[in-house]
This record gives sequence, structure tokens and C-alpha cells, in this order.
Amino acid sequence: MSDLALSAQSPEQPAAGAALAEAPTYEVGFRKWLITITVITCAIMELIDTSIINVATRQIAGNLGATIEETAWVITAYAVANIIIIPLTGFLSDFIGRKVYFTISVAVFTAASLLCGFSHSIETLIFWRIVQGLGGGALLATAQTVLVETFPPEELDTANGIFGAGIVMGPTLGPVLGGYLTDNYHWGWIFFINVPIGILATFLSWKYIKGTKSPLEGKIDYLGILFMALGIGGLQIVLEEGERKDWFSSNFVVTATIVSAVSLVLFVIRELRIKNPVVDLRVLANRNVAIGSVLRFAFGVSIYASVFLYPVFVQGFLGWNATRTGLLMLPSSLITGVLMGAMGALLNRGVSPKLLITIGFTSVIGYEVATYFLATPQAGEWDFFWPQLIRGVGFGFIFVPVSGLILAGLKGKDIAQAAGLTNMLQLLGGAVGIAAVNTYVVRRISTNRMDLLPNLSTGHPAAVERLDNLTRFFQGAGNSLDEAQRMAYGVLEGTVSTQAAIISYAEGFMLIGLICAVALPLVFFARIRKGEAIVAGAAH
Repeated sequence: MSDLALSAQSPEQPAAGAALAEAPTYEVGFRKWLITITVITCAIMELIDTSIINVATRQIAGNLGATIEETAWVITAYAVANIIIIPLTGFLSDFIGRKVYFTISVAVFTAASLLCGFSHSIETLIFWRIVQGLGGGALLATAQTVLVETFPPEELDTANGIFGAGIVMGPTLGPVLGGYLTDNYHWGWIFFINVPIGILATFLSWKYIKGTKSPLEGKIDYLGILFMALGIGGLQIVLEEGERKDWFSSNFVVTATIVSAVSLVLFVIRELRIKNPVVDLRVLANRNVAIGSVLRFAFGVSIYASVFLYPVFVQGFLGWNATRTGLLMLPSSLITGVLMGAMGALLNRGVSPKLLITIGFTSVIGYEVATYFLATPQAGEWDFFWPQLIRGVGFGFIFVPVSGLILAGLKGKDIAQAAGLTNMLQLLGGAVGIAAVNTYVVRRISTNRMDLLPNLSTGHPAAVERLDNLTRFFQGAGNSLDEAQRMAYGVLEGTVSTQAAIISYAEGFMLIGLICAVALPLVFFARIRKGEAIVAGAAH
């Protein structure tokens, strides 16, 4: 059996030769799975690196002599580069060829990872994180297109499940892996771990991925690329830096907002007017693409904001370490992967994507509401285990049906344009979700603290009793009455502050659920023609 499942022309059908020659060819056997493992591994590496550094900022700051604010730019730089390059992947793949582009991207990501680990200044590390983000952003978007070319539509179910599990597991595994490597080794190992995998992936990509290249029509839209980079990049910077700099009280944030807003307006005007835009926004005129884009945005909020909020809560207030946190999240990710494969089979059998998406978002909303009530200082692993499984079920019912809904009925370049645009919106949803939830929680902590402080007054018998007990305890330790009372008040105020923070984080989960609840009704406005099949393979 040959490596490629080539279309064959029978002697009885000579007239069909030209059509058959243009038919797509798919991989078979060992080669098919080698390509699949390669591209999915690259996508997971890219997603892990969006969050792996979050737990190592203090170590990096101390080692490089930087402030925490400066070190935060190591995270921001990667996110900005990612979100700029993703919508350009379709254009760049056509321009230099998908095989060449993917291989170069893996090589750039790998080399930048090595140089990040060897960085001896914060400025150098930030620069190489930008380069790493430019290489990594292409891995996620291009991996989906490579899968389409590797599997025939009827065999994509299994690949969809593995790929979908990677999409969810990547951000989840990042903090766990980063915490383990930072605690037991040097922080540079959070980058060095990519190098051997990246070298092997570079070789396999060049050897096995098919080389496809489409001729470009007209001139390259350099001005559109510039406007998009300034607009999307500026918006990402505002979202990443806004809370740290107290939003619009900072001249930097105000300037970045103005630059982003003006650039985005110019970008939209230009892309709608020119004949060959770098990002074809006209695909949003399709009702399903527009609705699906909002759903993918909400999906991004739910994934990234949950992964941001949950570890901070259990590690900060329950005292869990990174490994314990991550292990509890793994079963839900595995369930997501299994269900994503099942979604492909259900869609191909005619099950309505609207039904599947509704079940998915309802499950995610249920998880957020349950976590709101369970987020207490007494919570343990089993309190969060079942809600985590519900979240895994929800994510498993969302990604493939939404993607299939978006791409149903699209043809040719519209498929790549819609896929790139919605991938960008999902990541942007994550950035907006994290910024919104973080800002909301911080603001609510002060409000909830003010609401709880009256409980320390002498009008509350329980507070008086607790104060007396603490005062006697500190007196028994050898402190004077005044010192003991001051220490007792300090303990009570600390308790109030902790309770205010716990309540605020619980409200953060509820906010994520509310965002999903607002987006969900849009699915009922999607239009599916009678008899139209939603092929899961098209989702990638």
C-alpha cells in the first residue's frame, strides 16, 4: 500500500480524469498517524506556553533583577504575538506553502524557546517571547488545516477528539507543568522542555506534511496587515496591562486604547473595500459565521477565565500545590476529548448542532453556578471533582458543533478565512475573559470587605466572643492587654479580608456563567438548511 491514498482513474471513465486529478488525496496507515501526532503535539505545545509561565513570574523577576510589572510583559508579549499572527496564517500558508510555513513556524518556536531559557535580561526574554509567539500562533491554526488534508471527512472523528482534548488540556497543563519545573529545577526549563519535542516535530513536519501552495491574487495587503497588528496587538496590551496599571488612570493604557481603536476602524474599512483582503471580514455576512464567532468568543472566555480563576482560588485559599490542582482538572479534559470525537459522529448522523451546543453551554453554566456555591474555605477535592466533570462534558459538546456550524456551506478560501478569524476570536475571548474576571474580582474584594466589616462591631455577639478569645490567647502568650487586643483585631480583619476575597472569586465564576448564558440564545438564530449535513471534518 502506498503512503498516499491516491485517486485512481478507471478505464471505464476516461472523461472523469481531470476531475479525479483534482480530487483531494488523504494519508493512510502509519504516515497518517505520524502527521496527526506531530501537528497536535505542536498545537498543545503552543497552548501550554500561553500559561506555563504564569506561575514562574516571581522566580524570573528575582533571577533577572526585574520588577513583577516588567516580568508581566513576558506573558503579554507572547499573547500579543499569538493573536496577531493567527488570522494571518491562511494568507501566509497560501503565500509560502503550508508545509514550508508550518515547518518554519515549528523551527522558529523551538529556537525561540531555547533562547528564552538562556536569556539573562528581562528585555532579551521579552524579545524572544515575541518571536516564540509569532512561531507558536501558526502552530494552532495551521494544525487544523493539516488535519483536514490528512484525514478524509468520514475518519476525522478520532482526530477531532484528540485535537479537542489538546485544546482544553494545553491551558490546563501549563500552570501545573510550569509549577513543577520551577519548583524542582531552574525556570529556564519551562522553555527548554520544548526543544527536543520541537526538533523532532520540525523534522517530521518537513518530511511528511504535504506541500500545498495557492497562487495569490492581486497585491499583498501590507496596509491591512499593519492596521490589524496595531489594532489587535494594542487591544491585547490593554487587556493584559489594564488592571495592573489601573486602567484609564494610566496614560499608557489610554494611548494604547486610542491606537487600537483607530487601527481597528481603519482595518475594518480597508478589509471591506479592497478586492483581496488579508482577512476577509465579508465571511461575517454569513449568519452562521457571525453567530458561531460570538459562541467561539464565549467559549474562549469560559476556557481561559476558568483556568485562570480556579487554580488561583484553590492554591491561594485552600493551600493546594500546582500538581494537586492540575491532577483534579485532568479527568475533565479527558472527557472533553472523548466527547469531541463523539460529536463528529453525531453530526455526521444528522444530529442538530444547535441541540449539542445548547447541552454544552448549559453544562458549562451549570459548572460555574455549582462552583459559585462550592467555593468555600472548607471545600475539598471531591467538592470540585464532579463539577469539573460537568465542565468537561460541556466543553466536549461545544467546540466541534460550533465549528461545524460556522463552516457549513462555506467553500474554498472562505473556509480558511472563517477558521482563522474564529480561532483569533476564541483567543481574544480568553484575553477579554481573564481581564474582565480579574478586574471584577479585584473590585468586588474591596466592596465585599466593606460589607463584612460591620460584622466586627460590638453589636455582634459572635464577633465579641471571638475577639475576647483571641485577646486571652495573645495575653497568655505574654503580650500586654493593649497588644493582645490589637493583635486580635488584626486577626479578625485578616479573616474578613480572606472571606471577602473568597466571596469575590466565587462571584467571578458566576460572571463566567452569565457571559455564557448571554451568548447561548444566539444559537437558536442559526440557520441550517433542511437536509444539510454538518460534516465535523470541516470544523478544522
